[in-house]
Amino acid sequence: MALDQSFVGRTYPPTDPYEVGREKIREFAEAIGDPNPAYTDADAAKALGYPDVIAPPTFVFAITFKAAGQVIEDPQLGLDYSRVVHGDQKFAYTRPVRSGDRLAVTSTIEAIKTMAGNDIIDIRGEVHDEAGEHVVTAFTKLVARRAEEA
Repeated sequence: MALDQSFVGRTYPPTDPYEVGREKIREFAEAIGDPNPAYTDADAAKALGYPDVIAPPTFVFAITFKAAGQVIEDPQLGLDYSRVVHGDQKFAYTRPVRSGDRLAVTSTIEAIKTMAGNDIIDIRGEVHDEAGEHVVTAFTKLVARRAEEA
């Protein structure tokens, strides 16, 4: 059954703040194999003009995808997550994520489409720091594959 178009524009409450730590950034940079010293060495980051280490651009995915869980788990939406695949991901940064940031995410359903029987849902995650300043916007596309015919 197609997802309800009336959910387009629905915004969910901001998440509790996520505190970004140096060790999490280092672990993430190692996991993706990125040796940029700005991700692991505070002095290298400061030499580039940052107050502390910065996170690789895709680091914020873990925070924004968790926030998108509010959408995914909304029983009124009726999304069957067992049929969902990740379709696309984009980020639009105002500034890099930094160690010490406390970030909250507000998720909004941007679009719902049905194509070839599959539901496609676009979720925008606005990430702000503790001062309310915009850090990054994440655009997540999820595809709920159509159920097999009986």
